[in-house]
Amino acid sequence: MSQYQKVAYYTLGCKLNFSETSTIARQLSDAGYARVNFDDSPNIYVVNTCSVTDNADKKCRYIVSKALKVNPNAKVFVIGCYAQLKPEEISSIPGVTLVLGANEKFNLADHIEDETPIDGPGKVLVGSIKEVIDFIPSFSYGDRTRSFLKIQDGCDYFCSFCTIPLARGKSRSASVNQTVIEAEKIAQTDIKEVVLTGVNIGDFGVGSSENFFDLITALDKVKGINRYRISSIEPNLLSDEIIDFVLNKSQRFAPHFHIPLQSGSDVLLEAMRRKYNSKLFVGKIKAIKKYFPDACIGVDVIVGFPGETEREFLKTYELLNELDVSYLHVFSYSERPQTIALKLDGVVPKEERTKRSKMLQILSQKKKRAFYQSQLKKVKVVLFENENHDGFIQGFTENYVKVRLPYNDELKNTLQAVELLGFGPDDGIIEGKLTEKQKESFTKQIYGI
Repeated sequence: MSQYQKVAYYTLGCKLNFSETSTIARQLSDAGYARVNFDDSPNIYVVNTCSVTDNADKKCRYIVSKALKVNPNAKVFVIGCYAQLKPEEISSIPGVTLVLGANEKFNLADHIEDETPIDGPGKVLVGSIKEVIDFIPSFSYGDRTRSFLKIQDGCDYFCSFCTIPLARGKSRSASVNQTVIEAEKIAQTDIKEVVLTGVNIGDFGVGSSENFFDLITALDKVKGINRYRISSIEPNLLSDEIIDFVLNKSQRFAPHFHIPLQSGSDVLLEAMRRKYNSKLFVGKIKAIKKYFPDACIGVDVIVGFPGETEREFLKTYELLNELDVSYLHVFSYSERPQTIALKLDGVVPKEERTKRSKMLQILSQKKKRAFYQSQLKKVKVVLFENENHDGFIQGFTENYVKVRLPYNDELKNTLQAVELLGFGPDDGIIEGKLTEKQKESFTKQIYGI
């Protein structure tokens, strides 16, 4: 390896990508490469891409261009979902050195010292996604007070709008014991919260005798981790057993669920090739709130899918308006190559998609404010983050309420019992007050620590 090689990383997309970038960064650090910031004139850039929307593709091009402005002589390596789906397109971007696919990205250290001169497009090392069968454990560390633990990869669902199975392959995971070992590695650090992430995490253990419930009951016993969050789980895989465990029996799992709905129209859910209907989804929300009224529930929803008439859209809007959910992640449908949805009739004009997206975003703001309002005057446990936000330190309660206090360096990366007093400068944050007297008993009550 050449001396003094500096590497910078840029991650686009989901928590899963962040966990993998962090793992690759540790691999290269172990091989002697220094990790630096994006603007510190690194010799090497690693760009981990997403390809969920057209914007993600365009962002990749922008990041490559930005990197070369910092150091025109840097090598640029592109990995991730976009790299697997469109390697030739990426290799043609001026300045790209190497494109690595889903199977190849974890071997980046083997390729980084290749001194073969590039005359024309970058080199492509991308195998068939059908050959991607290994599960590579990953977790993030060093970027946040939370760690993203990859517990599953790939997907067997083939929803009609989604390219993820083409980019990440079949659903796969490690065993419960192997995943616990990864969690125990995190427990040896100063991380207080772990977010379980993957493409379809409820599918953990597919093809084996183990399942997601087995995993979370085992993880709950790992000492040294104070809090777990479930990043996102399909409603058809969110069993009553899981809900009961998280909300009633677990010592460490946060009362926070993120559940994709995508549409409140059963006609559209069928066209999307989703594996549930609106009745099942509603039942899950009601079960969560029955067990634990303070639970936070986030929902993914897509607007503008082919065939979404005004009537079908209103079914989604009305369903979400009536349901006791806490916030929405709203996505405008984006045409993706090689998906079944491209063949469907009833294309919704982009200006209509934008209009519907704004309607749901406004609804999300109302839902979030109402949820935050319901939490005022209660005492919750907040994990504070490291940054100084204009004289304030911020963090999240176990049920995902964002809280701020006047900045105090001693609060960084600590769990504190906090009384939620009222809204801050906007509806997205709550002013809090430490309650030292209650801290010890309250923390034990919730987390058993």
